[in-house]
Amino acid sequence: MADSTGTTSRLLAVARAVAAFIAVMWLVEIIDVLFLDHALERQGIQPRTWGGLDGILLAPFLHDDYAHLISNTIPLAVLGALVLLRGIPRWFQVTAVVVIVGGLATWLLARSANHIGASGVIFGYLGFLLAAGFFERSVRAIALGAVTALAYGGLLWGVLPTRPGISWESHLFGLVAGALAAWWLLPSRSEGYSAT
Repeated sequence: MADSTGTTSRLLAVARAVAAFIAVMWLVEIIDVLFLDHALERQGIQPRTWGGLDGILLAPFLHDDYAHLISNTIPLAVLGALVLLRGIPRWFQVTAVVVIVGGLATWLLARSANHIGASGVIFGYLGFLLAAGFFERSVRAIALGAVTALAYGGLLWGVLPTRPGISWESHLFGLVAGALAAWWLLPSRSEGYSAT
């Protein structure tokens, strides 16, 4: 019974953390639309400008409109929850690596534009979940990566410059940052494996 209660408590903590992150995104968008005439959304990542550096931390919370926010809400909730299953401290670590490394790479290397939205974080979570199985080599991590690939593998097309107005750079650098987070944060089980 205690194990069931512990699992329920953990799942509730995961749900609360994901809901809080998404609630902040929605609150920022509502304030931006109702009170600021969309002024906040101009505070995204603006590559290679000193004024665009703060966008690295702000961009995941800024969206062009409600449609943009809605399109990011469900994948962020699902993939964020899957990362959160590893615990809240790990989720914070992965999120920090994705936001900072992915955002900094976008600031350094992306085309001149205003890069906003949580999709860089979504792609970061995707990269983390896919790479976790490779680096950790546990049945659980591999199974979770496979399920993630089946459910969200189609997102990978988003790293290509196929649609104008979409920050494919944030997608690409978020994905890479998520894979780096898996490499950096997870224990590797490759020690002891031999190619012979």
